[in-house]
Amino acid sequence: MPPFRRLLRLALIGCLFFGVMGLSALGVLCWLIWPTLPAVESLREVKLQVPLSVYTEDDRLIALFGETRRYPVTIDQVPLQLQQAFIAAEDARFHEHPGIDYKGIARAVWLIIKTGDKRVPGGSTITQQVAKQFFLSPEVTFTRKFTEILLALKMERELSKDEILALYLNKGFFGNRAYGIAAAAQFYYGKTLEELTLEESAMLASIPKFPSSANPLVNPSRAMLRRGYVLDRMLDNGFIDAPTHAEAMARPDLAAPHEPPVEVEAPWVAEQVRQDAVERFGDMALNDGYRVWTTLDGRMQEGANQAVRRGLLDYDQRHGWRGAEARVELPEVDDPAQWPALLRERRPIGGLQPAIVLDTADSHAVLALGDGSTVELPMAGIAWARAYQSENARGPAPAKPADVLARGDVVRLASDEEGGWRLAQMPVAQAAVVAIEHDSGAIRALTGGFSFALSKFNRVTQSQRQPGSSFKPFVYAAAFERGFTPASIVLDAPVVFNDTGQGRSWRPQNDNQTFAGPMRLRNAMVTSRNLVSVRVLDAVGVGFARRYIENFGFAPETLHANLSLALGTNAAPPIAMARGMAVFANGGYLVDPWVVQRIEDRDGLTIFEATPARACPHCAQRGEASRGGAAEDGFDLGPVRQPAAPAEEAEPDPAIPVQLAPQAIDPRTAYLVHSLLRDVVRRGTGRGALALGRSDIGGKTGTTNDFRDAWFSGFGGSLSVTAWMGMDDFSSLGNREFAARTALPIWVDFMKVALDGQPERLPPMPNGIATALIDPDSGRLVPSGTPGAISEIFRVEDLARLERQTDRDEQADPREAFDIF
Repeated sequence: MPPFRRLLRLALIGCLFFGVMGLSALGVLCWLIWPTLPAVESLREVKLQVPLSVYTEDDRLIALFGETRRYPVTIDQVPLQLQQAFIAAEDARFHEHPGIDYKGIARAVWLIIKTGDKRVPGGSTITQQVAKQFFLSPEVTFTRKFTEILLALKMERELSKDEILALYLNKGFFGNRAYGIAAAAQFYYGKTLEELTLEESAMLASIPKFPSSANPLVNPSRAMLRRGYVLDRMLDNGFIDAPTHAEAMARPDLAAPHEPPVEVEAPWVAEQVRQDAVERFGDMALNDGYRVWTTLDGRMQEGANQAVRRGLLDYDQRHGWRGAEARVELPEVDDPAQWPALLRERRPIGGLQPAIVLDTADSHAVLALGDGSTVELPMAGIAWARAYQSENARGPAPAKPADVLARGDVVRLASDEEGGWRLAQMPVAQAAVVAIEHDSGAIRALTGGFSFALSKFNRVTQSQRQPGSSFKPFVYAAAFERGFTPASIVLDAPVVFNDTGQGRSWRPQNDNQTFAGPMRLRNAMVTSRNLVSVRVLDAVGVGFARRYIENFGFAPETLHANLSLALGTNAAPPIAMARGMAVFANGGYLVDPWVVQRIEDRDGLTIFEATPARACPHCAQRGEASRGGAAEDGFDLGPVRQPAAPAEEAEPDPAIPVQLAPQAIDPRTAYLVHSLLRDVVRRGTGRGALALGRSDIGGKTGTTNDFRDAWFSGFGGSLSVTAWMGMDDFSSLGNREFAARTALPIWVDFMKVALDGQPERLPPMPNGIATALIDPDSGRLVPSGTPGAISEIFRVEDLARLERQTDRDEQADPREAFDIF
């Protein structure tokens, strides 16, 4: 046999031998690995990490929490053009191959032999990438690669192409915490999938290969090259024609960071919900796709935000301009391209936009915004900026913009009601508003400060501030329980209380240092007389008053055991004051503030629904409810669902709530105080609320010593609302900064929004209340037809007592005064 043929035969035998050995080895590997492959069927039920989402009651997004941004979509929700972009970029033969691309594998093997590097491009189909993402580690070994191939073949046998592509599009990482195509579209372009253009689809398809180093925000030039590659591949594969390709290649990329589409700003509530979710469901609560609906009303929440910001900015302008926020060096010739970079670290906060002063003229200033545009600020928007000297003093009014601003100053701008701009600055004071439904305790709006970005401290629930005179209604309620009436005469005059044990004396004062002499309790509440409140508390006893006031939900340890309690020297958060006011508005029942209404899992199944205890004074079973005692103060994120009653004990009327709030005080006492608080608005320190044009509005102002705290707590419609303003460091707001000037305008601004469209809601007169005519000067009962007599309301037993007392007084000396303390 010729040598050539012998060599050829040997070569063929060798190839056959090594082929058989290779196939045998592959067979052994398949035999060993195939049984260990995971169940591909489980991919149909895979649970991707989905953030916790929080909504208002009216389905508006408040916040998203979680390590990832991901919004899973079905393949039907992915436009064909977007699918084609990914197929062109990653796996052009996706719909033809059985899970592996033999040409790609051969090319990858050749590159490995040629370069000696295990990390070579090509070879992995979309199916293989899904197998690797869900089941395999990122290590680079031949065994892992072979397992990946087997998994891909198995997946193609058990899953459809659409199922595999959907898994790929939902699982992939796109940089910037965006996982899945829907999250990527939202983050980079602020769009839904159907809104994406061809070039945007191509850009997104280019990102998964290098998500951190070549996304359009980190490396725009490299990202554009990758986008061009994807468009070229779409053209080569016939997905687009040449004119469409050329048009898309010519368009610029407009990628920019877009935060989640928050529709209502309620960050303090969102944080409370986040903490509650972790307590309920553990550490994975933020990634398991829970959806939480709160009790917040979106419109009311927006009204609360605006009221707080407007009130703080108005206060801030009254106290003067503290100077530019910062200064930057500007070139002699303005370069608009530099302005965004100079302002990049200064984000809009609380609606205040950062700006750089470019020039000042006699009548206006020119400023640059972070988007590269310029605005003209008229002198009218600067005129308020008298130099701040102290909380009680300002410098002269500026005559021209240059008296306030200089080129290079970094300042803040606020939009005015006409859509123009005015100069602003970050307020030094803080404020808070909380509104609860007085029947159920549902929190309808909560704003814990000027900006959550500046301070995450929730002043509604976490602060402990002195309520001042806004606490007097609770003292008066205790007095009514002890036989006082709105017509009782109490002396408004100087008084000294001696503490013999300490060797000290206390001389309480009215805020205006004047004294009105004997006066009816109704008028004392209307004019907020401190000395009357102290005398009343002294008469009923501090011990009794403290025990009684606990029924409004105030913690015992916060209530001082001395007469200063009459002036609101105790500490309370605004939510406690709103809860207490709700007792007067709902007829005497203590409700618990709560905010979590419903929780659904990722599949849309309701796993929690709140069943709050309600006041419901007219419910059928209310007569069986026992009077409740004090309740712990706090911020309850949701009443725990109670077990359902047995069928035979179920209420015949499902509209009647099962849980009833405990009775805190006599409904008649609640009605008396409610009447007094409405008078405070009609003709007292709360007259500013008359701007609402409603008769069901009531409340009480409160200003503490040295103007450290300003409050207005009250009710209207279905709401109990508290507004507060003060400094976080407890320093003074400044002389004459009474609550009627600070907190009350915030309360009114909020109520204009909250009560819009709500009918007036006046409580019915409860049983056991009667009306009678009195002399307005002495408070004595007088017969019908007496000139100057006015009507007053009384508990029937108090009226009977006063009638007996009047009869005795008339028999003794009709000129003798009575009921003076």
